[in-house]
Amino acid sequence: MELCDLDAWTLSSMLQEGKTTSRRITESVLHRLEEREPVTNAFITVTRDLALAHADRADERIRSGKRRSPLDGIPVALKDNLCTRGTPTTCGSRILEGYVPPYDATAVQRILEAGCVPVGKTNLDEFAMGSSTENSAAGPSRNPHDPERVTGGSSGGSAAAVASGETIVALGSDTGGSVRQPAAYCGVCGIKPTYGRISRYGLVAFASSLDQIGCLGRTVKDCALVLNAVCGHDRKDSTSAAFPVPDFLEAVGRGLDGVRIGVPTEYSVAGLDAGIRARIPAPCPSTT
Repeated sequence: MELCDLDAWTLSSMLQEGKTTSRRITESVLHRLEEREPVTNAFITVTRDLALAHADRADERIRSGKRRSPLDGIPVALKDNLCTRGTPTTCGSRILEGYVPPYDATAVQRILEAGCVPVGKTNLDEFAMGSSTENSAAGPSRNPHDPERVTGGSSGGSAAAVASGETIVALGSDTGGSVRQPAAYCGVCGIKPTYGRISRYGLVAFASSLDQIGCLGRTVKDCALVLNAVCGHDRKDSTSAAFPVPDFLEAVGRGLDGVRIGVPTEYSVAGLDAGIRARIPAPCPSTT
């Protein structure tokens, strides 16, 4: 197994214990990216030199005992509707061809402040208006498990990149399923947090009252690490929630005793596969 196939939590522990370096992890990710991109087309822009520079700085911090967070030195991919200072942001559209933002989205700023290594900007349906990542000026992304199948969308590039080892974690955005659906299609973990938990400042809007930045990783613990880094109030976003940020890692593995889960009894989708329909619980047994 290559370094790029490991989850963020495992790699973080290896970095802390001196068993590997951010440079090695990043080189492993970039090598996998070069191998798989002709098939997956998960990225619109690859920031190879920037990533290696960030990795070297992370290694120096770790060697000197100044590690910023458990994510310091871990590669991250950023959906290409998040503004990134000095790196093009296209939203998968020729309309924004050549646009280079002068600032970082707050979520990008926070993930970089945590020490993550930016490997590039991921593919998406144009302006996030789709659910398959087929409708992009950069061409369609393809599912790494089966290139004949879609990745889901609109954060399909982020999901495909995590699933194929082209990044370790990723940021996406979710309006009506755009993190959760591609995570399911590509077999990774994805979460759309509660509205207001992550600042939307610097996210190119689709529907501002519904848009939310989310994250993708190989495990729930990986997503908890990212949430710990990017959540929190931001005065630049008037809808940002001014509530304390809990340690999401503490909730990982916690049982469901006493938790109430609502299941719409009349929920159905025309044309839904019978195998999927059979797995929709109706009703759920009580967890109390």
